[in-house]
Amino acid sequence: MGGLDKARHMKILVINDDGINAPGIWAAARALRQVGEVVVVAPDRQQSGVGACLTLHAPVKAGEWTVAPEFQAEGDGLFPVSAFSVEGTPGDSCVLALESLVKDVDLVVSGVNAGSNVGWDVMVSGTVGGAVQSFVRGINTIAISVAAVTNTKYDIAEKILKPLAEKFKDYSGDPLFLNVNIPKIEMSQVAGVRVTKLGGRSWGENVRAENVGPEKRYWISRNKPNNATPDPDSDIAAIKGNCISITPMHIGLGNNAAMPDVESLLGEIPQQMLDRPD
Repeated sequence: MGGLDKARHMKILVINDDGINAPGIWAAARALRQVGEVVVVAPDRQQSGVGACLTLHAPVKAGEWTVAPEFQAEGDGLFPVSAFSVEGTPGDSCVLALESLVKDVDLVVSGVNAGSNVGWDVMVSGTVGGAVQSFVRGINTIAISVAAVTNTKYDIAEKILKPLAEKFKDYSGDPLFLNVNIPKIEMSQVAGVRVTKLGGRSWGENVRAENVGPEKRYWISRNKPNNATPDPDSDIAAIKGNCISITPMHIGLGNNAAMPDVESLLGEIPQQMLDRPD
């Protein structure tokens, strides 16, 4: 994506995984409507933990959503806000928006999520997973989260989101995918803003079994903290140090460095298959 056409303002798509009623997505809209036109396209219910899941074997419903009066007024430097509710995942919301509902999107913002998305947690994050769909289409993308699931405050997220989005007005480099995480602190306690790398595993899973009549059911919870010391350059360390973390992301799970090891592991198998009798 090149620089923005100076003749028009930015158009910003906002998605999330907490659902269209979540306060975080409207905090994002509040900050971003000072930068450009905002279109919110979000799931109609909580979708945390679904990762990059798409609905491919059933129709996905979407309809216009009436925004609150706060977002209906324009002027005084504020751009319009419109919204759609989607009966689907964050990925569905992003795909529907970019392929059908919204045209000429300059920036996609996913969030503001209640709960951090750091380290290997991004693999299951609906906030990050939904944002993947815009990045693979060559659109600059920001995923943003606050490391709090109770008494979540979005003031710091709003404060950094506005100027960060504005930076993309004149940005002309390769598309960027930024994963922003904000610690659970007051604005006066913020120690800085750090560009970081993904840390390791920050949470583990617990499984609880319960008997329901003759059946046994299992509940999976991600509530087992990893207490290992994080890499000092990681997003996890930044959050623990009361810093806002900004991690550049890319899509690439392939392990090219392991190719020689896999060839050695295969050994004679490829030749054995070629030498098989017809």
